[in-house]
Amino acid sequence: MGRNVLQKDTTFIIGNGRLSIEYMLSLVIALLMTLASVLSLMNPDVIYPTNELRQSFFSNDVVNLVVGLPTLLGALWLAWRGKLVGLLLWPGALMYVLYNYLAYIFSMPANWYYLLLLAMIALSAYVLIGFMARLDVQNIGQHLARSVPDRFSGGLLIVFGGFVFLRVFFVIAASQADPSSVTTSELAILPADFLIAPAWIIGGILLWQRKPLGYVAGLGLLFQASMLFIGLIGILLLQPVLTGVPFDFMSAITVALMGLVCFIPFILYLRGIAVTSRQIQS
Repeated sequence: MGRNVLQKDTTFIIGNGRLSIEYMLSLVIALLMTLASVLSLMNPDVIYPTNELRQSFFSNDVVNLVVGLPTLLGALWLAWRGKLVGLLLWPGALMYVLYNYLAYIFSMPANWYYLLLLAMIALSAYVLIGFMARLDVQNIGQHLARSVPDRFSGGLLIVFGGFVFLRVFFVIAASQADPSSVTTSELAILPADFLIAPAWIIGGILLWQRKPLGYVAGLGLLFQASMLFIGLIGILLLQPVLTGVPFDFMSAITVALMGLVCFIPFILYLRGIAVTSRQIQS
């Protein structure tokens, strides 16, 4: 990979301006996502030994192929073309993968498939940390200031993060009061929620305060949240067809409305970045 991944916006990368390792490892993650989803779709009885696991994750495997995989590959493609927007979407796509498979890892039995999931989580965390460490945060923040809806986006991330954080404790309290009221898959999602909620809250606070790191992380966090809502809607629509679970109309409407609230600042953020990119190139 001798070619520079970022052909135009290399000024936003510290060091030698190359992201070859991060790019290749992200492609490995995409390959592992495809492999994990295809294997589970072809062998659901083997991958998911219980009916509860199949109902919880079988539909999500389809969503991972239709939403998660294009999300990651799209961000990589934009970054490869030297687009600032691709650079900022990339962390959000990795966080989507990390969140998604953390829910799997706390539900699945320890077997060879478990190792595949663990590899995706480890690689996603490694690339995400290394990638963010190499960004020129001050430079990006300076360019994005006054171009993106910082207070609006930051406030929304704080609200969503606080809601998810409170939900974690409510579910734990409900499981303690009545263990039968909470399914194993619901409990498995809690570690992922516990991880993402502080990220949304902290990112939202930094963006509200107009800190450079907030500008850098803002689009990725909004992107991840938007894709999670889209993925959840997809799961609710697919479950009746693939697993026989009754369609939950009220949940679908609630998720769609929450997703719409998240999509608005995400689109406005994209618009601001487009303006910034044109200013950089002019």
